[in-house]
Amino acid sequence: MKETIKKLNKGLEDKEYKHGWISNIAMSYIDSERWYREKNNKIGKYLNNNDKHAIANNAAIHFLSLLEG
Repeated sequence: MKETIKKLNKGLEDKEYKHGWISNIAMSYIDSERWYREKNNKIGKYLNNNDKHAIANNAAIHFLSLLEG
């Protein structure tokens, strides 16, 4: 695992490659928030800490699913 992390960190030195990671992580959150709001009738409503926690977890799961292809 350490070797994999080292390779990833080396790759992230490339600005374009790093930007791709940043964009995918960010969009995972944006998409997950939209899906959560639609599913839970929260469009235009305040999100509490429980909502944000659920969205963040869903975003992480979504991001990892993108890595799997």
